Amino acid sequence: MINTILGLKKGMTAQFDQHGRRIPVTNIVAEPNVVLAIKDGRIQLGFGRKKKFKKTENAYVKNVGYAPRFIKEVKIDNEKQEIKIGDKMTVSVFELGDLVKVTGITLGKGFTGVVKRWGFAGGPKTHGQSDRHRAPGSIGQTTTPGRVFKGKKMAGHMGVGKLTVTGLEVVNIDPAKNLLEVKGSVPGSRNGFLIIEKTGKLKSYTSAPPPKEKEEETKAKEKSEESEEIKEPKGESKTDPKEEKETEEK
Repeated sequence: MINTILGLKKGMTAQFDQHGRRIPVTNIVAEPNVVLAIKDGRIQLGFGRKKKFKKTENAYVKNVGYAPRFIKEVKIDNEKQEIKIGDKMTVSVFELGDLVKVTGITLGKGFTGVVKRWGFAGGPKTHGQSDRHRAPGSIGQTTTPGRVFKGKKMAGHMGVGKLTVTGLEVVNIDPAKNLLEVKGSVPGSRNGFLIIEKTGKLKSYTSAPPPKEKEEETKAKEKSEESEEIKEPKGESKTDPKEEKETEEK
């Protein structure tokens, strides 16, 4: 069975869950993915269409009729589902409550310094350090080793890297619109390419008991008052001390 599908990030919104909590939601549009090839327990999924294609993509055009924009190879389980070239996979492969991991390309931040890129603390703010607030500081030693080690954290280009976010919950599925809504944020810009892979199922949990309503409180008070009345003897009648003095004087 296929647990992976390709799609595009369309933006973020918010909605309320069954417990009344406001949660962030990412909208992913995953048009039907077409099966391009099958080999050794793996298949190639194609997503989107190219206006122009190369000669090396003629095999895809022969099998499907067009060259897909994105291609991804995924694992399958032949025992559970029979798959043929040309079959289309939709968002219906997922269910509500599924846990997925989403892979995408992060936003580009341009050329950034060490404070933003690596979280450096910067230099001191006093003692005449007027231009050392966001400087990297020393990058090496003296004659030994006489060079800067590879991998040194320095300023440079940030972003535009592959990133995978795990443990995201599927909160809504709309096969008619090819829409998949996932709880939380995913990497990438709007219309960015995403790989959505199912990893498991959300474990059920028991929510906290709801707060007591006013009706329940009033009922409890009435019951307590009734119980107090029952405890008092019925034959005795309560009289004020003033009335008792007036009767004695008469």
